[in-house]
Amino acid sequence: MQTPSDTQLDDRASRMLTIFAKRRFESARANQRLRARMLLWSIRTKVVRSLKRALDISVASAAIVVAAPIMAATALAIRLDSPGPILFRQVRVGKDGEHFHCYKFRSMYIDAEQRKAELMANNEADGPVFKMKHDPRITRVGRLIRKLSIDELPQLFNVLKGEMSLVGPRPALPSEVARYTYEQIGRLHAIPGITGLQQVSGRSNLDFKRWVELDLQYISEQSVWKDIEILVKTIPAVIFSK
Repeated sequence: MQTPSDTQLDDRASRMLTIFAKRRFESARANQRLRARMLLWSIRTKVVRSLKRALDISVASAAIVVAAPIMAATALAIRLDSPGPILFRQVRVGKDGEHFHCYKFRSMYIDAEQRKAELMANNEADGPVFKMKHDPRITRVGRLIRKLSIDELPQLFNVLKGEMSLVGPRPALPSEVARYTYEQIGRLHAIPGITGLQQVSGRSNLDFKRWVELDLQYISEQSVWKDIEILVKTIPAVIFSK
């Protein structure tokens, strides 16, 4: 025969079991919602990545064809202007820290890297990057092609190889990355690009902190439409040397 205390205990146990079952049910539904969100995020990421790659290949291929006469004339001008190779190949850091060779038209004299140490005291940029407005290492042709960003046209081949994208953070030197803070390493979470949010927001006039902020903003908001918007804004930025 059950006593009143036994009955009270059974009621309490029953309520506890009911609460426990309800929480387990709600927890299961929460897990299902989380899995669904993760699945949608994964699908969206893959779709955006595929569309971005398709945009890169199509635009880069068309740009190479259209810019072929300009690249040929630039190559000839570099050859006549100063001794050395036409193309400059340099190791840069790509997505997730992977190294690759970045191509550019040579805009400096062949001893530029050796002379850099001598000019470090004249560095006009903050952070780990080196910038100098009147850099004596730049050739006559180099000043023109840098001003119009023609020196970066060979990077279209980096885009076709998948090492770079049309839009993304600018690829950094290994020596620069070695001096990055934890926050700045976030720039390496995306494929580097020929142009980016930083290029259409002030280019070299930005300090490195703002540069990183814009790169991280792009990475968090990146989409195909964002890339198209930046590509369109890049044209006047290059023409008017903003």
